[in-house]
Amino acid sequence: MSDKSGRLKDEGSRTQVVAAGATAGLISRFVIAPLDVVKIRLQLQTHSLSDPFLSQKDLRGGPVYRGTIPTMRHIMQTEGLTGLWKGNVPAELLYVCYSAVQFTTYRQVTILLHRTVGEDRLPPAAESFIAGGSAGAVSTAVTYPLDLLRTRFAAQGNDKVYTSLPRALRQIGREEGFRGFFRGLGPGIAQIVPFMGIFFATYESLRLPLSQIDLPFSTGNAFAGMIASVVAKTGSFPLDLVRKRIQVQGPTRQRYVHKNIPEYRGTVATVKAIMRNEGIRGLYRGLTVSLFKAAPASAVTLWTYERALRLYITMGEKAVQDM
Repeated sequence: MSDKSGRLKDEGSRTQVVAAGATAGLISRFVIAPLDVVKIRLQLQTHSLSDPFLSQKDLRGGPVYRGTIPTMRHIMQTEGLTGLWKGNVPAELLYVCYSAVQFTTYRQVTILLHRTVGEDRLPPAAESFIAGGSAGAVSTAVTYPLDLLRTRFAAQGNDKVYTSLPRALRQIGREEGFRGFFRGLGPGIAQIVPFMGIFFATYESLRLPLSQIDLPFSTGNAFAGMIASVVAKTGSFPLDLVRKRIQVQGPTRQRYVHKNIPEYRGTVATVKAIMRNEGIRGLYRGLTVSLFKAAPASAVTLWTYERALRLYITMGEKAVQDM
């Protein structure tokens, strides 16, 4: 079913694409879970590390994290090894559903563009940007409650805000209503559209050229995915941080590890408040670990996706032959 260029989006049936996307998300999520927890903790840290007057009164009993490795060490010492996988259940569900919806939407939007505009009328980069941005927006909206739950579980310390996923669903629904599950959706959509557009455009531009180069310890596809992730993540990171800050708003705001998270209202107001109180650097807290996480996550996702899809296609062909 692949076209002459062997493009990722044109291979396999709809069911095979869904299965391959879900498999890729599941494996990728488990591998990078500890880095994801560290990123969220750093993004929610609002106090300046260079403030000489910082006191426990300001922290309200919360920790001070300084860099990726020290943060991982601190979490392991105070919360145990399992602390690095907090929020992994909703995150696994998120990544499986998100990846499946993402790759399916990407494929369907591409097919729609071919039917309405023509296969060769749009430049490959423009086609990938439109399809990638659309896939990111749809995936984010559909799976957003799981993203919010992942953030809140990763943000809680030894004092449990939510003891289980079912109780978290009931508590948020009771205390915050249906809208509580979609706190921060605005910056989430605003962030994911350019991120996915830039990601897929960069990936499609680099995949074929890099596949012809003999790269050590990597395939061209994986290396293209790593580069695309770094470029896209850096450009859209401030909105990702804003989304995390808004996700922990509500009646439980002062019960997470960082108990001094300010009250934010709206995307623009949040950006202004962060820049006023923390400076421009405040919008990039956790960027280093985010980049470190994004590269292997996307590489594992795309590497697994393409091999899982190839496996499912082979299994499908074999099943047809055996009939």
